[in-house]
Amino acid sequence: MLSTTVTDTGQITLPEEIRKYLKLVGGSKVEFVIDEDGQVKIFPLNVALETLSGILHRPGIQKASLEDMESAVFEGANDWT
Repeated sequence: MLSTTVTDTGQITLPEEIRKYLKLVGGSKVEFVIDEDGQVKIFPLNVALETLSGILHRPGIQKASLEDMESAVFEGANDWT
């Protein structure tokens, strides 16, 4: 079992084995959750941008080109004038 010490200001240093397992680097963020059994769990919030690719895709929706997006923004802006 791994352990660490809490400083007077409430800070801890995660053991290297835990940082490697969670793929944490300097500046990474984590979330602490207390589950229904009172157990404290830590979740890394270091989601790589590549893993988000395509998460909003819906079947039947065509991809828009940069030109299509710029045109839509221009048309939308003109609707306000």
